[in-house]
Amino acid sequence: MKLKKLMATGFALCLAVSMLAGCGSGSNSTTAAPTTEGAATTTAAAGTEAEGTTAAPSTGDTDFPTKNVSGIIQWGAGGGTDNLMRPLATLAEKELGKSIVVENKAGATGTIATQYVYDKEADGYTLLMGAENPQLYTALDLLNLTYADFEPVFLIGDETVGIVVSKDSPYKSFTELINAALEKPGELTISTTGKGGLPWEVGSFITAVTGATFNQVPYDSDAAAKTAVIGGECDFTVCKIQSGIEDYKAGTLNFLCMFSKEPAPAMPEVPLITAEYPDFEQYMPWGPFYGVFVKQGTDPAAIEKLGAAFKKAYEDPTYQEQLANTNVNALGLTGEEAKEYMKNWQLNTINALNKSGAIEKTAADLGLE
Repeated sequence: MKLKKLMATGFALCLAVSMLAGCGSGSNSTTAAPTTEGAATTTAAAGTEAEGTTAAPSTGDTDFPTKNVSGIIQWGAGGGTDNLMRPLATLAEKELGKSIVVENKAGATGTIATQYVYDKEADGYTLLMGAENPQLYTALDLLNLTYADFEPVFLIGDETVGIVVSKDSPYKSFTELINAALEKPGELTISTTGKGGLPWEVGSFITAVTGATFNQVPYDSDAAAKTAVIGGECDFTVCKIQSGIEDYKAGTLNFLCMFSKEPAPAMPEVPLITAEYPDFEQYMPWGPFYGVFVKQGTDPAAIEKLGAAFKKAYEDPTYQEQLANTNVNALGLTGEEAKEYMKNWQLNTINALNKSGAIEKTAADLGLE
């Protein structure tokens, strides 16, 4: 009998210890274990890892990151965004001590990638590597998300764009182009990449300031829109310096003006649009921009770690050389400075789009100051 009582007592004590241990492990905040060496080196592995994330790192977590990070690019491989993000990620992962597994999720003006990242946990392990387009999603009814639903990790830079025509164009200045458009409303053609694309956006700015209207002809890409102008299919388009400078040097493309109030270092001889039409200055500075973002709600400690890593990568001489070679204007912004830059860009663009009649929504309709 005594033996049975002793056994029962011992069993009860063991059970109590087990229950206490189980409760203790369940109540502590934990982070995911590091991945094994060489893991998550493919896009498939990156997707699996992101889906397995269930909780953000705890506030002040100095161990972040404990596993590889997924970087989702809004556009296809070989494009301007892709070419900026991949070398930056390679440099940043050296600072983080974990791999940044980069994957392209192109389509629908970047909305596919944006929604994908937003649907992930706000834990810092899934990065959105994108351009300016999300700032217009709600204005264009493309997606009920903007960069207000994300936190900027690092704004890399922006680009100066120009108004371009073919070498055989009868228009030798931006003023000549506008005068012709005013004489023949809606007849001059601008090659675009569709609603929400760069030429469409700048075309709306031009209409807002000058009153000139154009026949918009959509193409599949910026390259195709540029080729249409070179080949004489369209009268003009809007072109980034990095995509038009070689054609300009070869004499097949002529930059009538830069959409800027500051000369472009790579092409200082090209006139500024503000010199011919000073009213454009109200929307300046303006240009396509690039940055790295995480979902809103991510632990500030994780954002700080990521921001420091990308800043270090951005400051690397090889990356600064790449920015210079591709004529991307360096920004290097984080935190409130980055948010202020993006807010001004959004307000300027929406005001111009509304004034031109391209959209009906106003900044007030969208809840913007």
